[in-house]
Amino acid sequence: MEEVSIFPIISLKPEVTNYLKGVFLNKEVLAASSHKEAERRFQKLLSCLSHPPSYTCVRASTHLASLEEIKRKLEEELKKQQMCGSSAEEVQVQILPHPCIPDVLLLPVIGPRHVKQLSSELVVGAQCGSAVLRGAHVFAPGILASPKYMKPGDVVSVYSDLEGKCTRGATSFQGKKVFVGNGVAQMARASIFTDKPPKGIGVQMVEPLYQSYSFDGVLPSLVFLQNLPSVVVGHVLAPRPGERILDMCAAPGGKTCHIAALMGDQGEVVALDKIRNKIDKICQNAKLLHLHSIKAFCFNSVQAVSEDLAQETEGPPFPPESFDRVLLDAPCSGLGQRPNMANTWSLKEVCSYQPLQRKLFHTAVRLLKKGGVLVYSTCTVTLAENEEQVAWALDTFPCLSLQPQEPHIGAEGMLGAGLSPEQLRLLQRFSPELSWDQMNTAAPFHCRADRDTIGFFIAKFLKN
Repeated sequence: MEEVSIFPIISLKPEVTNYLKGVFLNKEVLAASSHKEAERRFQKLLSCLSHPPSYTCVRASTHLASLEEIKRKLEEELKKQQMCGSSAEEVQVQILPHPCIPDVLLLPVIGPRHVKQLSSELVVGAQCGSAVLRGAHVFAPGILASPKYMKPGDVVSVYSDLEGKCTRGATSFQGKKVFVGNGVAQMARASIFTDKPPKGIGVQMVEPLYQSYSFDGVLPSLVFLQNLPSVVVGHVLAPRPGERILDMCAAPGGKTCHIAALMGDQGEVVALDKIRNKIDKICQNAKLLHLHSIKAFCFNSVQAVSEDLAQETEGPPFPPESFDRVLLDAPCSGLGQRPNMANTWSLKEVCSYQPLQRKLFHTAVRLLKKGGVLVYSTCTVTLAENEEQVAWALDTFPCLSLQPQEPHIGAEGMLGAGLSPEQLRLLQRFSPELSWDQMNTAAPFHCRADRDTIGFFIAKFLKN
């Protein structure tokens, strides 16, 4: 059978690819570098997005235990997982504390590896396929197609459907797909494709294309899987004990819980999201992490500011200038998420977030106290949702000024939005394609981990 180790660049609609190319080859970029260099960087970005980062980032609950104690317990748990696994390629558990971020542990991801494809094929959805590339097993709801007579114990090759065209319940699929590894079926086909939604692990991965650990059920109160830039956001916001903080678009609550932990659970963290089951998830995470300062409300953050200046309420809407710090981790096109082997969005969908982000910005500025800090972040790579929003905010709100970020481990802002070099240096853009050019195997591990992340953007403002 064919031997596979590396899969192709992210699959996007042509109109979206052309749009992104225009972003990374804009006039300011081309004035600062050659067309060939800009084109090469763009192609590297597309390749990076389809692959997982080279490190798994875990945020440690240092409000409950020391980093060293959590590291030791995690090593013990992962060694147990390794002993129980059926993979012939057992590797030594390596957990590395980040030298600049005191609550981060990093675990190297091994891959892409050379794994032979088998004749027995199982197809999963793109979201499930991406999870497998980051260390997850295949959960039954993600399975779209399987061999006709599949039973527990059968070894199958797992493929991810790139275009969302596989019919659920099919016995084979000839559409565009990508190989993500081999696993052992834990369920019979008849148990998966029923009227009642299936639960549990459908396939246990034993030869994944990328070797990394599964954190399902591992020290749930002490470790929280979170992308490195998402952890950086909490530190950049720099909440202090006793403050009142607003997380405007909080679900699923990773950043909310981090903020509460950084405050020593002293003060108040108000979390808003307009979807009820997402609020429930925030509350579950807060309970799991033993955090009591979080108050979550199902509410549309655009409408979170009250016109009644004298209103004193626990929940939204709130009077103007109610919060010491505001985090606006805005809804966005998500084009920085990794691994993302396929995106079927139209250009209209990709470009639809800028107006909403600006509405949320208006609310955030009104709710922030004078002298307060506003942090704006996204997990996308577009200019319109990142640097252009910063330029717009500085022009729209004279009371806002950009502030230095600590830690600043990403790259500076991207050219193209008319911001000055000084302003760009104050921004923090995590650009995974830079890891190909600026990092090498001889560089310290944390330098590689700092650059080989999801695509992400952070801006920090002070309300004067």
